[in-house]
Amino acid sequence: MNNKNNIVVVFDFDKTIIDVDSDNWVIDELGFTDLFNQLLPTMPWNTLMDRMMKELHDQGKTIEEIKQVLTRIPIHPRVIPAIKSAYDLGCELRIVSDANMFFIETIVEHLGISEFFSEINSNPGFVDEHGTLRISPYHDFTESSHGCSHCTCPPNMCKGLVIERIQKSLAKEGKKKMIYLGDGAGDYCPSLKLNTEDYVMPRKNFPVWKLISQNPMLIEAAIREWTDGESLEMILMGIIGEIVSEEEKEKMLNSTENTCKMQTMTVGINAHHEPIKLPCALRVSQSS
Repeated sequence: MNNKNNIVVVFDFDKTIIDVDSDNWVIDELGFTDLFNQLLPTMPWNTLMDRMMKELHDQGKTIEEIKQVLTRIPIHPRVIPAIKSAYDLGCELRIVSDANMFFIETIVEHLGISEFFSEINSNPGFVDEHGTLRISPYHDFTESSHGCSHCTCPPNMCKGLVIERIQKSLAKEGKKKMIYLGDGAGDYCPSLKLNTEDYVMPRKNFPVWKLISQNPMLIEAAIREWTDGESLEMILMGIIGEIVSEEEKEKMLNSTENTCKMQTMTVGINAHHEPIKLPCALRVSQSS
């Protein structure tokens, strides 16, 4: 177990932890790119991925083949050390992603980093009784809309709503600071939900960075851009160091103030500890 601090690091997954989009990677590696591109204009992305998994199964592709493709997914060599370091320093780590649970869990288990994450929020993915991987929406938009008005949020998942839920749960545990890392347009809404004591790390020249750059004043959190796994590690470690250092200074200041108060109280008590000696009354002689 690590010694917990008051920092929660929330990672997007595609093009943040891994260096590609996991959906595209599986489709391309298994040779279904043309069909995917043909169907893309006809349905939402999440619905299309479920359809593509059926197509893969119908064409004889097995779950084990999908897993093998996922274990070959590209990742920058400094990302895993960054995740491990953040965990070892006491941060709580979470994932909020518009990929799917099956892909993410397969990859993080293969990379040996699944134990570092306290929670993974993504579209459900499970293998049905026929051996077909099924992918469902995080927010079931076939029943009702998630209600977010931002056009950057896809119908199946508003990450801003996920962050709001996390913030409410963290509020019960006391003062927490959040660091949010992402790259896509879907990471813009959660960036708007962050508070002044939080940090957002948008990947430079990617959609979320471009959206934030249009009007940075809309973001209350401190903005720290990154470019690749090496800068992700450097900037993330720098932010964690800043927060820990500030908290240590605050603790020392509070400790000093408490010590001064105790000394003041002790001096006050001691000042009245000894009995006060009053002058003796003079005898007045009685005249006869």
